[in-house]
Amino acid sequence: MTGSETAPTRVDTSRPHPARVYDWWLGGKDNYPVDEELARKILAVDGTVLRGARANRRFMHRAVRTAAEAGIRQFLDIGTGIPTEPNLHQVAQGVAPESKVVYADNDPIVLRHAEALLHGTAEGSTDYVHADVRDVDALLGRAGEVLDFAEPVALSLVALTHYLGDDPDGDDVYGLLGSYVAALAPGSYLILSQVTPDLSPEAIEKAANHFRHSGTPFFPRSLAEFSRFFDGLELLGPGVIPVYGWRPEPEDVAAQAEGIVPVYAGVARKV
Repeated sequence: MTGSETAPTRVDTSRPHPARVYDWWLGGKDNYPVDEELARKILAVDGTVLRGARANRRFMHRAVRTAAEAGIRQFLDIGTGIPTEPNLHQVAQGVAPESKVVYADNDPIVLRHAEALLHGTAEGSTDYVHADVRDVDALLGRAGEVLDFAEPVALSLVALTHYLGDDPDGDDVYGLLGSYVAALAPGSYLILSQVTPDLSPEAIEKAANHFRHSGTPFFPRSLAEFSRFFDGLELLGPGVIPVYGWRPEPEDVAAQAEGIVPVYAGVARKV
Protein backbone atom coordinates (compact mmCIF):
# COMPACT_ATOMS: atom_id res chain seq x y z
CA MET A 1 0.00 0.00 0.00
CA THR A 2 2.33 2.67 -1.23
CA GLY A 3 1.74 5.81 -3.24
CA SER A 4 3.10 6.21 -6.74
CA GLU A 5 5.17 9.35 -7.17
CA THR A 6 5.51 10.13 -10.85
CA ALA A 7 6.08 13.88 -10.93
CA PRO A 8 8.23 16.55 -9.23
CA THR A 9 6.97 17.49 -5.78
CA ARG A 10 7.84 21.21 -5.89
CA VAL A 11 4.83 23.27 -4.87
CA ASP A 12 4.04 26.30 -7.01
CA THR A 13 2.97 29.00 -4.55
CA SER A 14 2.86 31.76 -7.15
CA ARG A 15 -0.69 30.88 -8.20
CA PRO A 16 -3.63 29.28 -6.41
CA HIS A 17 -4.56 25.64 -6.85
CA PRO A 18 -8.21 24.51 -6.71
CA ALA A 19 -7.48 21.77 -4.17
CA ARG A 20 -5.87 24.26 -1.79
CA VAL A 21 -8.63 26.85 -2.28
CA TYR A 22 -11.13 24.10 -1.48
CA ASP A 23 -9.04 23.17 1.58
CA TRP A 24 -9.32 26.74 2.89
CA TRP A 25 -13.10 26.71 2.43
CA LEU A 26 -13.25 23.48 4.44
CA GLY A 27 -11.22 25.05 7.24
CA GLY A 28 -7.99 23.22 6.43
CA LYS A 29 -4.43 24.41 7.00
CA ASP A 30 -2.74 23.04 3.88
CA ASN A 31 -2.97 26.15 1.72
CA TYR A 32 -0.91 29.24 0.98
CA PRO A 33 -1.64 32.99 1.08
CA VAL A 34 -2.31 32.98 -2.67
CA ASP A 35 -4.96 30.27 -2.16
CA GLU A 36 -6.53 32.08 0.79
CA GLU A 37 -6.64 35.33 -1.18
CA LEU A 38 -8.60 33.73 -4.00
CA ALA A 39 -10.82 31.80 -1.58
CA ARG A 40 -11.75 35.01 0.23
CA LYS A 41 -12.42 36.90 -3.01
CA ILE A 42 -14.80 34.20 -4.18
CA LEU A 43 -16.48 33.98 -0.79
CA ALA A 44 -17.08 37.74 -0.92
CA VAL A 45 -19.10 37.45 -4.14
CA ASP A 46 -20.59 33.98 -3.62
CA GLY A 47 -21.72 33.25 -0.10
CA THR A 48 -22.67 29.69 -1.03
CA VAL A 49 -19.14 28.33 -1.39
CA LEU A 50 -18.60 27.21 2.20
CA ARG A 51 -21.81 25.22 2.37
CA GLY A 52 -21.13 24.07 -1.19
CA ALA A 53 -17.80 22.57 -0.15
CA ARG A 54 -19.47 20.79 2.76
CA ALA A 55 -22.35 19.62 0.57
CA ASN A 56 -19.95 18.14 -1.97
CA ARG A 57 -18.20 16.12 0.73
CA ARG A 58 -21.50 14.87 2.07
CA PHE A 59 -22.64 13.90 -1.43
CA MET A 60 -19.42 11.95 -1.95
CA HIS A 61 -20.07 10.03 1.27
CA ARG A 62 -23.63 9.14 0.26
CA ALA A 63 -22.72 8.21 -3.31
CA VAL A 64 -19.78 6.02 -2.29
CA ARG A 65 -21.87 4.31 0.36
CA THR A 66 -24.56 3.66 -2.25
CA ALA A 67 -22.04 2.08 -4.62
CA ALA A 68 -20.48 -0.03 -1.86
CA GLU A 69 -23.88 -1.24 -0.65
CA ALA A 70 -24.65 -2.21 -4.26
CA GLY A 71 -21.61 -4.50 -4.27
CA ILE A 72 -18.84 -2.30 -5.72
CA ARG A 73 -15.48 -3.17 -4.19
CA GLN A 74 -13.14 -1.00 -6.29
CA PHE A 75 -13.03 2.80 -6.23
CA LEU A 76 -11.04 5.33 -8.27
CA ASP A 77 -11.21 8.90 -6.98
CA ILE A 78 -9.77 11.49 -9.40
CA GLY A 79 -9.16 15.00 -8.12
CA THR A 80 -8.80 13.69 -4.59
CA GLY A 81 -7.79 16.96 -2.99
CA ILE A 82 -6.24 17.38 0.44
CA PRO A 83 -7.41 14.69 2.88
CA THR A 84 -10.37 15.39 5.13
CA GLU A 85 -12.12 12.82 7.28
CA PRO A 86 -14.02 10.72 6.65
CA ASN A 87 -12.36 10.23 3.28
CA LEU A 88 -13.59 8.02 0.47
CA HIS A 89 -11.70 4.90 1.54
CA GLN A 90 -13.09 5.18 5.06
CA VAL A 91 -16.65 5.30 3.71
CA ALA A 92 -16.15 2.45 1.24
CA GLN A 93 -14.24 0.22 3.65
CA GLY A 94 -16.73 1.04 6.38
CA VAL A 95 -19.30 -0.81 4.27
CA ALA A 96 -16.97 -3.45 2.83
CA PRO A 97 -13.54 -3.71 4.51
CA GLU A 98 -12.10 -5.57 1.51
CA SER A 99 -12.62 -2.60 -0.81
CA LYS A 100 -9.71 -1.37 -2.93
CA VAL A 101 -9.35 2.39 -3.31
CA VAL A 102 -7.04 4.41 -5.55
CA TYR A 103 -6.76 8.18 -5.19
CA ALA A 104 -5.37 10.35 -8.00
CA ASP A 105 -4.43 14.02 -8.06
CA ASN A 106 -1.80 16.29 -9.63
CA ASP A 107 -1.20 18.68 -6.71
CA PRO A 108 2.20 18.16 -5.02
CA ILE A 109 0.63 18.99 -1.65
CA VAL A 110 -1.75 16.06 -2.06
CA LEU A 111 1.27 13.93 -2.90
CA ARG A 112 2.84 14.98 0.39
CA HIS A 113 -0.29 13.78 2.17
CA ALA A 114 -0.43 10.48 0.31
CA GLU A 115 0.78 8.53 3.31
CA ALA A 116 -2.23 9.76 5.31
CA LEU A 117 -4.50 8.56 2.51
CA LEU A 118 -3.09 5.04 2.66
CA HIS A 119 -4.25 3.99 6.11
CA GLY A 120 -7.14 1.72 5.27
CA THR A 121 -8.36 -1.63 6.50
CA ALA A 122 -6.15 -4.70 6.68
CA GLU A 123 -8.58 -6.56 4.43
CA GLY A 124 -8.63 -3.93 1.67
CA SER A 125 -6.06 -1.64 0.08
CA THR A 126 -5.57 2.04 -0.58
CA ASP A 127 -3.13 3.65 -2.97
CA TYR A 128 -2.32 7.04 -4.45
CA VAL A 129 -1.10 7.95 -7.92
CA HIS A 130 0.25 11.38 -8.78
CA ALA A 131 -1.24 11.99 -12.22
CA ASP A 132 -3.27 14.52 -14.19
CA VAL A 133 -6.87 13.72 -15.12
CA ARG A 134 -6.09 14.76 -18.70
CA ASP A 135 -3.54 11.95 -19.07
CA VAL A 136 -6.04 9.11 -19.23
CA ASP A 137 -3.66 6.35 -20.27
CA ALA A 138 -1.05 7.15 -17.62
CA LEU A 139 -3.58 7.53 -14.82
CA LEU A 140 -5.47 4.36 -15.66
CA GLY A 141 -2.23 2.47 -16.19
CA ARG A 142 -1.01 3.30 -12.69
CA ALA A 143 -4.42 2.74 -11.13
CA GLY A 144 -4.56 -0.62 -12.93
CA GLU A 145 -1.64 -1.82 -10.84
CA VAL A 146 -4.11 -2.00 -7.95
CA LEU A 147 -7.55 -2.14 -9.55
CA ASP A 148 -8.87 -4.77 -11.94
CA PHE A 149 -10.67 -2.87 -14.68
CA ALA A 150 -12.22 -6.10 -15.93
CA GLU A 151 -14.41 -5.86 -12.82
CA PRO A 152 -16.76 -2.99 -11.84
CA VAL A 153 -15.22 0.21 -10.46
CA ALA A 154 -16.84 3.29 -8.96
CA LEU A 155 -15.22 6.30 -10.64
CA SER A 156 -15.54 9.50 -8.65
CA LEU A 157 -14.86 13.03 -9.99
CA VAL A 158 -16.44 15.26 -7.37
CA ALA A 159 -16.19 19.02 -7.98
CA LEU A 160 -13.61 18.52 -10.74
CA THR A 161 -15.24 18.88 -14.15
CA HIS A 162 -15.89 22.61 -13.71
CA TYR A 163 -12.12 23.12 -13.98
CA LEU A 164 -12.05 21.43 -17.39
CA GLY A 165 -13.13 23.02 -20.68
CA ASP A 166 -15.14 21.33 -23.39
CA ASP A 167 -13.18 22.60 -26.42
CA PRO A 168 -12.15 19.50 -28.44
CA ASP A 169 -8.78 21.18 -29.02
CA GLY A 170 -8.37 21.83 -25.30
CA ASP A 171 -9.41 19.76 -22.31
CA ASP A 172 -12.27 18.13 -24.27
CA VAL A 173 -13.98 17.25 -20.98
CA TYR A 174 -16.76 15.24 -22.65
CA GLY A 175 -14.25 13.19 -24.63
CA LEU A 176 -12.16 12.82 -21.50
CA LEU A 177 -15.04 11.45 -19.44
CA GLY A 178 -15.98 9.22 -22.33
CA SER A 179 -12.49 7.71 -22.36
CA TYR A 180 -12.66 6.94 -18.64
CA VAL A 181 -16.13 5.43 -18.88
CA ALA A 182 -15.08 3.33 -21.88
CA ALA A 183 -12.35 1.78 -19.73
CA LEU A 184 -14.85 0.70 -17.06
CA ALA A 185 -16.49 -2.72 -16.95
CA PRO A 186 -20.28 -3.04 -17.11
CA GLY A 187 -21.74 -2.57 -13.65
CA SER A 188 -19.35 0.29 -12.88
CA TYR A 189 -20.55 3.58 -11.39
CA LEU A 190 -19.82 7.21 -12.31
CA ILE A 191 -20.07 9.74 -9.47
CA LEU A 192 -20.02 13.44 -10.44
CA SER A 193 -20.76 16.89 -9.08
CA GLN A 194 -20.29 20.22 -10.83
CA VAL A 195 -20.90 23.94 -10.22
CA THR A 196 -23.82 25.37 -12.22
CA PRO A 197 -24.89 28.92 -13.11
CA ASP A 198 -28.55 27.85 -13.12
CA LEU A 199 -29.30 28.46 -9.45
CA SER A 200 -27.25 31.60 -8.70
CA PRO A 201 -26.13 33.08 -12.04
CA GLU A 202 -24.78 36.45 -10.92
CA ALA A 203 -22.72 35.10 -8.02
CA ILE A 204 -21.35 32.21 -10.07
CA GLU A 205 -20.29 34.53 -12.89
CA LYS A 206 -18.40 36.73 -10.41
CA ALA A 207 -16.76 33.68 -8.84
CA ALA A 208 -15.83 32.34 -12.28
CA ASN A 209 -14.20 35.65 -13.16
CA HIS A 210 -12.08 35.53 -10.00
CA PHE A 211 -10.95 32.01 -10.86
CA ARG A 212 -10.09 32.97 -14.43
CA HIS A 213 -8.22 36.14 -13.43
CA SER A 214 -6.14 34.03 -11.06
CA GLY A 215 -5.12 31.75 -13.92
CA THR A 216 -7.53 28.93 -13.03
CA PRO A 217 -9.96 28.03 -15.84
CA PHE A 218 -13.52 27.65 -14.59
CA PHE A 219 -16.53 26.32 -16.48
CA PRO A 220 -19.90 26.31 -14.67
CA ARG A 221 -22.42 24.19 -16.60
CA SER A 222 -26.17 24.14 -17.03
CA LEU A 223 -28.38 21.18 -16.20
CA ALA A 224 -28.34 20.02 -19.82
CA GLU A 225 -24.56 20.42 -20.09
CA PHE A 226 -23.94 18.51 -16.87
CA SER A 227 -26.45 15.80 -17.72
CA ARG A 228 -24.53 15.16 -20.94
CA PHE A 229 -21.73 13.55 -18.89
CA PHE A 230 -24.11 10.66 -18.20
CA ASP A 231 -25.07 9.97 -21.81
CA GLY A 232 -25.27 6.23 -22.42
CA LEU A 233 -25.37 5.41 -18.71
CA GLU A 234 -28.23 4.42 -16.43
CA LEU A 235 -28.89 7.24 -13.95
CA LEU A 236 -29.70 6.23 -10.41
CA GLY A 237 -32.69 7.91 -8.81
CA PRO A 238 -33.35 10.73 -8.21
CA GLY A 239 -31.31 11.54 -11.33
CA VAL A 240 -29.37 14.77 -11.82
CA ILE A 241 -30.36 17.11 -9.03
CA PRO A 242 -28.93 19.90 -6.82
CA VAL A 243 -26.32 18.28 -4.60
CA TYR A 244 -28.24 18.46 -1.29
CA GLY A 245 -31.15 16.60 -2.84
CA TRP A 246 -29.30 13.49 -3.95
CA ARG A 247 -30.59 10.81 -1.56
CA PRO A 248 -30.38 13.20 1.39
CA GLU A 249 -29.90 12.10 4.96
CA PRO A 250 -31.35 14.08 7.91
CA GLU A 251 -28.21 16.22 8.15
CA ASP A 252 -28.55 17.17 4.48
CA VAL A 253 -32.22 18.02 4.83
CA ALA A 254 -31.39 20.30 7.77
CA ALA A 255 -28.54 21.94 5.82
CA GLN A 256 -30.92 22.87 2.99
CA ALA A 257 -32.38 25.49 5.32
CA GLU A 258 -29.09 27.41 5.04
CA GLY A 259 -29.88 28.23 1.41
CA ILE A 260 -29.15 27.05 -2.10
CA VAL A 261 -25.96 25.37 -3.24
CA PRO A 262 -25.38 25.96 -6.98
CA VAL A 263 -23.98 22.49 -7.61
CA TYR A 264 -25.51 19.59 -9.53
CA ALA A 265 -24.81 15.97 -8.64
CA GLY A 266 -25.54 12.62 -10.15
CA VAL A 267 -24.60 8.95 -10.06
CA ALA A 268 -24.98 6.57 -12.97
CA ARG A 269 -24.30 2.92 -13.71
CA LYS A 270 -22.70 1.50 -16.84
CA VAL A 271 -24.91 -1.25 -18.22
